[in-house]
Amino acid sequence: MLRPLFALFACAGLIILASGCAHYQLGAGAKPAFTTLYVEPVTTKILLPQSQETLETQVRSALVRDGRVTLVNSPEAAEATLKLHLIDYHRDVATQRRDDTGLARKFTLTLGVACTLTDRRTGRPLFDQRLIEARRDAYTDSGKNLPSGTVVSGQLQAEYQTLPLLAEALATKVSHAVLDVW
Repeated sequence: MLRPLFALFACAGLIILASGCAHYQLGAGAKPAFTTLYVEPVTTKILLPQSQETLETQVRSALVRDGRVTLVNSPEAAEATLKLHLIDYHRDVATQRRDDTGLARKFTLTLGVACTLTDRRTGRPLFDQRLIEARRDAYTDSGKNLPSGTVVSGQLQAEYQTLPLLAEALATKVSHAVLDVW
């Protein structure tokens, strides 16, 4: 008597469990309100060489990798446009050197952008001047001696090498802001 009752409850439990997972989908989730997107050239108010080109390349790559929208080459061919304006770049000392506490060993670099996503069909912004920022750590070495005897700090080289990683982290956040349903 107990076995048929147990089998009945087990079957009912499996049916309930299976129906709960019936609508699950792998992937990024809901589709955005547009299928084509034009990414305007990045503008800037900061002085950071190659930052505009690096960020634009990384944003385009992140959007293509996601695959939910198609990038187009002109605003006229797009249902939506994305405008990016670099507004912030700064470094904060994260760790000082052991042998000289006046010198930094690690910096936290911050890159910030203001994003505007506009639906071209209605002319209305989907979001306007949304601030997005990313942070990455840059480690400096103790410096290098040049043949002239001058010591060159590794800070500049560390920042230069960290810029693509920082732009990639920022591009991922921008991609999520643009494509995820708000």
